Amino acid sequence: MLAEGLGRVLRTPEPPRLTVAGRTDAGVHARGQVAHADIPRDAAESAGDALIWRLARALPPDLRVRAVSVAAPGFDARFSALWRRYSYRVSDSVATADPLRRGDTLWHPRELDLAAMNAAAAALVGEHDFAAFCRRREGATTVRALRRLDWQRDADGIAVACVVADAFCHNMVRSLVGSLLPVGVGSRPPAWPASVLATAVRDPAVRVVPPHGLCLEEVRYPPPGDLSARAAETRQVRQLGG
Repeated sequence: MLAEGLGRVLRTPEPPRLTVAGRTDAGVHARGQVAHADIPRDAAESAGDALIWRLARALPPDLRVRAVSVAAPGFDARFSALWRRYSYRVSDSVATADPLRRGDTLWHPRELDLAAMNAAAAALVGEHDFAAFCRRREGATTVRALRRLDWQRDADGIAVACVVADAFCHNMVRSLVGSLLPVGVGSRPPAWPASVLATAVRDPAVRVVPPHGLCLEEVRYPPPGDLSARAAETRQVRQLGG
C-alpha cells in the first residue's frame, strides 16, 4: 500500500520498490518501521516538505509516514540495521483488560510470574541457533544475536516484553513469547525454554502466540560512514560463532 501511495503521489510510471527494515507477519504492528526506495531525484525534489501530508491523504488510516529524508550513501533499510526492538503486550488480569487496547494486547486468562519468566529469558540471550523458535527458510540461517529479552509491567499493569536482536527469523519473537508464558503460570520450569533452544528443533509444545500483541518499535543504524560495511557484513550467511 505504501509503494502504491508513493507512486501516486510522485506520479512515477510504476510504484517504487520498497525495502523495509523488518518484515512482519500479518496482524503484527510496526510503530518504528523504516523503508527506503530508489526514486528519481526530480520526483523527490518536486515533492518537497509536503510529501508527508500528501501521503497521509493517499494512504489508509492505519498507515502513516512520520518522516522522509534523502538516505546517506550506502544506506539499506534492511541490511544496514544494527538491531531491531520489538514489544509484546499481555494483559493477565481482568482489571487491566482494556477493550480499547484489544487490537494490540493479548488477553491471558492467568496471572503471570514475571520474575520466573525473566529468569527463563536470561538463558536465551546471546548468539545462538534459534532454529527451535523459527520457521525455517531454504538457504537461510537461523543464527541470531539476541541482545535483550525481559518483561516489565507498564503503568497500567500490562506485562510487556522487550525483545532486541540484530535480526529475527520468521515467528521467532512470537515463539519466544510462547515459550515463556507457560513458565509464567508455572506449568513449565524456568529451564524449559533453554532446553528447547538446545535441541535446535521446533517443539510443538511451544505455542506461537497471536500476532496482534507484537509491535516493531525501533530500528537502529550505525553512523553514515559505516552503513555500507554493515550492509556487507549482514549479507554474509552467518554460522554460530562466526
